[in-house]
Amino acid sequence: MHDVYDAAVERRVRMFNAAGAHTTVLGFRRRDLPMKQLGSAPVIDLGRTEDARMVQRLGAVIGGLMHPGKLLEAAREADIIIGRNLEAFALACRAHAAAPKARLVYECLDIHRLLIESSFPARALQAVQSRLLRDTDLILTSSPAFEREYFRPNVHHLPPVYLVENKLLMLGSGPEPVSEQAPLPSQPPWTIGWFGMLRCRKTFDLLAELVRGSSGRIKVNIAGRPSPAQFADFEAMVADVPGFSFHGPYAPGDLPQLYASCHFAWAIDFFEEGLNSSWLLPNRIYEAMAHGVVPIALDSVEVGRWLVARNAGLVVPDAKASLREVLLTLDSQQVEQLQAQVAAVPVTDLVATKADCDALMAALDGLSVPEVTA
Repeated sequence: MHDVYDAAVERRVRMFNAAGAHTTVLGFRRRDLPMKQLGSAPVIDLGRTEDARMVQRLGAVIGGLMHPGKLLEAAREADIIIGRNLEAFALACRAHAAAPKARLVYECLDIHRLLIESSFPARALQAVQSRLLRDTDLILTSSPAFEREYFRPNVHHLPPVYLVENKLLMLGSGPEPVSEQAPLPSQPPWTIGWFGMLRCRKTFDLLAELVRGSSGRIKVNIAGRPSPAQFADFEAMVADVPGFSFHGPYAPGDLPQLYASCHFAWAIDFFEEGLNSSWLLPNRIYEAMAHGVVPIALDSVEVGRWLVARNAGLVVPDAKASLREVLLTLDSQQVEQLQAQVAAVPVTDLVATKADCDALMAALDGLSVPEVTA
């Protein structure tokens, strides 16, 4: 794992366990304190890495490859070995030497810019990935655009690809509505929620400009962990924008309360603009809609296409002039219609259940890998 503290790691472990698998987690962390247990899964700490410091993370991976004792010992009895993101996948391939009959799986969370560029470091990284994929039994992706736009055009020896969207996980007997909290009154100020990994400076600047020019008609609630590489003093920056509120890091159990304070959810990302940001289906669209909140997205990216296919969301051509015009002219009836369209999306499009866990495990076992619809 690239970061054992990532909430998505816990969700994936829960999916494996729900399907009957016994899981051991090996991974790096982005915090000081090592994690020893993740649910029922023991955690083997591989050290700390830093966000947006590729050289430092590369050094940590090389150290793990040169001293693979923990990897080999943990993998010795494994039936399936999974690497989440390329740096962890390199270590998973090294661990595979201890269990050569185990199925090797690459879970692709995003496509780094170096995997597209033509510089010497980029070509070197692409060659490494190509070599690792030769022995891979399965690729997991969270968006069909990763396969359609990157893997099929660029990878010659492509293993089967299985789609696991970033849906909320509910392990009851079937999908149920997530939130019973009453929505905000459908009247200005319209409140936008920006939640999750806060690493996009362009988003911050756009939202600040939007709020400052709205004469109090737009507010922004922010929650999550700001990237130190992008924001030197995030709280001071927020305090400088009237209409911004920062609630700090949050746990999954805080989501109903956070989303109950919003009319809209920011689902636009410019972190890898034109590449990864165009292909992602982030977990915030599933979270927001499951809680009755309307996502804001661009029509030119995968999130926008996903929403348009479901006749839901506030989908605009650009995040500046068009969005500002729409938000400043919205009336209560229009917002209620947007909320009704969100409520009409099937819960199964937003929530993963025990059946999804079983289907994932069947794919990992090589029993059933349906073709991803491009």
